[in-house]
Amino acid sequence: MFLNTASPRRSFSIPININLHGARRRQTRHREIHHTSVMQEQERSQRGDGGGTEGTRSQMPTSSVGEERAILLGFTMMAFSVLMFFVVGITTVKPYIDSCWKEASCVLPQTDILEEWVDCRGVSTVPCLTVTVSVTGSNESAFLQFDEDSVFLPNECFYLPKCQMDRKGLQEEVQKVKKWVDSQLKNSSMCFSDQKRHPNHVILNRKYTLRRVLFGLLWPGLMLGGGSLLVGLVKLTQCLARLSTDMSSYSGGGRRTSRYSQGKMYRLLQRSSMQSTS
Repeated sequence: MFLNTASPRRSFSIPININLHGARRRQTRHREIHHTSVMQEQERSQRGDGGGTEGTRSQMPTSSVGEERAILLGFTMMAFSVLMFFVVGITTVKPYIDSCWKEASCVLPQTDILEEWVDCRGVSTVPCLTVTVSVTGSNESAFLQFDEDSVFLPNECFYLPKCQMDRKGLQEEVQKVKKWVDSQLKNSSMCFSDQKRHPNHVILNRKYTLRRVLFGLLWPGLMLGGGSLLVGLVKLTQCLARLSTDMSSYSGGGRRTSRYSQGKMYRLLQRSSMQSTS
């Protein structure tokens, strides 16, 4: 009787122990799988972040050799334009500003060739043609010069031939100019006078005019504008490249955050399913 009563108890206790051990094994397996999935997801996220930073670092815009040469060329053009402005300002703009020659009407009463020839650069002597004019509106007479630079010469010659050793050729050249001037005698013509600085001189043509000043400033201005435009275009290209890189890195960061949130939702769903099965 004791054997019969004990045998059923042993037969019922063994399956219960087996079922409990199987449930514990399943829970440990699920925990291990969950732990490995979490570790893999973290590694993926870390790899994604590292790859993104490396990608952004690799995508950072770097100035190429062509851009550096273009910038160097632009600054060189601007430097040369400033130097040209300085030269043109000294040689053309300043004499134009200081010039006080005003238009007047002159009458040519007399021309003469001096008997004493003038020294020409220490090489030879040349004849000197002088022209005396009277300015209308005043009873004073003055010597006629060709332009502003001729006023500052030590002599008062209207025309000097080029330096050469042929005296006969020099005389013939001066006589031709004298005949042309004599044809204008007693006729009024336009001239320029400066009664304050040079009361005894008038000039026939102005050398430093507004047209010449503008023409002299044209080329430095074009070079300065071209250099600044070249540098500006290169800088604009680099700025647009940086903006495109920032936009791409920003979009990549948004994708990484969306993936991370999806992985987190997946882990939560997996936990809930594990709890429901247990």
